[in-house]
Amino acid sequence: MGERVLGFSSIDLDPDHFSKDPVYEFGCETWKSWADVKVRDPAIEGWFPMWNLTFVCLLSLNDPPRHRVDVSVAKCRNAGIKVIMVTGDQPTTAAAIAQKVNIVTDPKLEYNYIRKTFPDMDPCEAWKKSPSIVIHGDELARVHMAEEAFENSEIEKGRIIMDWISKPEVVFARTTPS
Repeated sequence: MGERVLGFSSIDLDPDHFSKDPVYEFGCETWKSWADVKVRDPAIEGWFPMWNLTFVCLLSLNDPPRHRVDVSVAKCRNAGIKVIMVTGDQPTTAAAIAQKVNIVTDPKLEYNYIRKTFPDMDPCEAWKKSPSIVIHGDELARVHMAEEAFENSEIEKGRIIMDWISKPEVVFARTTPS
């Protein structure tokens, strides 16, 4: 829990197209737009083959929280300060780290966990049972964009986000600086 697992694969690439000098710029940020393209197209910058790879290994990385963060969180809580975690980590990683540092006290009572574990449970009932919530950054952005159209005087503007942060234990995961 809270570890990152990376898979590594290899493939022999044609040095005529994938050179070291000049360095070929692999398009790792745009691969989803050309992932199904099976033949090299010079018009697609950064393209590289995504099939017939040879699996090499899995690597597990453990990036533990800083020493005594859990104590700091406890001191904040005792002082009446609510701690909200905002991270770029995936939700499952974020929830595991939040548990390690006592931001989320019981991951089985987290709203999304309850909804996945008990799919027939009414969302309102799951909301009432859960003291914690982990919100994916994409969901935060979607709600923010939807509410941008509201007038500032609109009573519903900000309600969803306010509902989220009304929970005692809140984690925003997979967030970006924007």
